[in-house]
Amino acid sequence: MTKQIISTDKAPQAIGTYSQAVKVGDTVYMSGQIPLIPETMEMVEGDIRSQIQRVFQNLQAVANAAGGELSDIVKLNIFLTDLANFPQVNEVMAEYFQQPYPARAAIGVSALPKDAGVEMDAVLHL
Repeated sequence: MTKQIISTDKAPQAIGTYSQAVKVGDTVYMSGQIPLIPETMEMVEGDIRSQIQRVFQNLQAVANAAGGELSDIVKLNIFLTDLANFPQVNEVMAEYFQQPYPARAAIGVSALPKDAGVEMDAVLHL
């Protein structure tokens, strides 16, 4: 199977040596997204809820560029600098997903790029 690099200007451009996503067959491996606004590459203003919404919007843009939707996510990894924000993740996630939900992990970390409070990566099956 060949590897296809997925890229879109509707999501933040890579801020390091990685691709937004890589598609192999009918599987898409999405890189981590933080709450950057694609047009400005600046962090979204507001509370953690605003950050979580922006991350889901960024993931959605990459999923669309790969020919999929958020509903195609089979595995979602969530990294939070404060696990007390986990209830907000569930609330916002309910705005973007319906059952059956993807498999998921939530991991507490000490820091994220650009002082983000949340980062998510995902695997899609198309």
